[in-house]
Amino acid sequence: MKVAIQGELGAFSHEAAKRMVPGCVVVPCPRSKEVFDRLESGSVDAAVIPIENSLAGSVAEHFDLLLERRVFVQKEFQLRIVHNLIAAPGAKLANIRRALSHPVALDQCRLFFRRHRKIEPENFYDTAGSVKYVVSENLPDTAGIAGTQAARQYGGQILARGIEDDKRNFTRFFLVRKLPVRKNKNDDRQEKIGRVDAARRKLMLPRANKTSIAFQLQNRPGVLFKALSVFALRDISLSKIESRPRRGSPWEYVFYVDFLTGDDEPARNAIRHLGEVAELVKVLGVYPAA
Repeated sequence: MKVAIQGELGAFSHEAAKRMVPGCVVVPCPRSKEVFDRLESGSVDAAVIPIENSLAGSVAEHFDLLLERRVFVQKEFQLRIVHNLIAAPGAKLANIRRALSHPVALDQCRLFFRRHRKIEPENFYDTAGSVKYVVSENLPDTAGIAGTQAARQYGGQILARGIEDDKRNFTRFFLVRKLPVRKNKNDDRQEKIGRVDAARRKLMLPRANKTSIAFQLQNRPGVLFKALSVFALRDISLSKIESRPRRGSPWEYVFYVDFLTGDDEPARNAIRHLGEVAELVKVLGVYPAA
């Protein structure tokens, strides 16, 4: 399988893709939009995207793309994020004066910089990209901060391991597959009310016991209470809920919800009931919980 990721080879998404789809060919893309473009065009079989970090929160752009595109979440995976200081071969920790990495990674290594005040953090476009740069340029006074996959990918030397502040730092990844193009207007209607159709069931893995959905509500008194009650009435546990502005519709919001059941009768009834309250319901995925 060809699996698209956003970022350079050696990024945490690369590691997650190898763990989720053993033996896959990883296709790096500079932007998230290109990941989804490749998936929809059929040039790759699947995509692996980060959706949420336990410290930094959600990846907003990926929620927007999941809502916009004809795709389906097939699997989730939680990767323990371990940051390492990686330099060109032969570099010495005592000589390092700059550490390059993505701003989120730098922010997660504050204690390391307090202990090593001679090393200045510097924003870079990508974790793995920082390692690629310092190794290719053979910089003796500069290192990148990234995972071990980046060190293996570019032949970097790990000068310090596990430099992240919080050892319970995890990123949640989705394995995303393409859905077939709608054939008629009835398919559009089924999409709007959140029906789990045959195309989605075909992509569902065995033991799928978690569901991600998105829904939009009109701004009326009590409407959010009514929307959430469809789950409470059926004893369905929500593991996540957040709202995001809807692109192209100022001051309108989409709610993203994860709940802990698969495509069973209570879930189908809850989604059907939600469709009576909401303007839009989209099932983003039904998958085995990580």
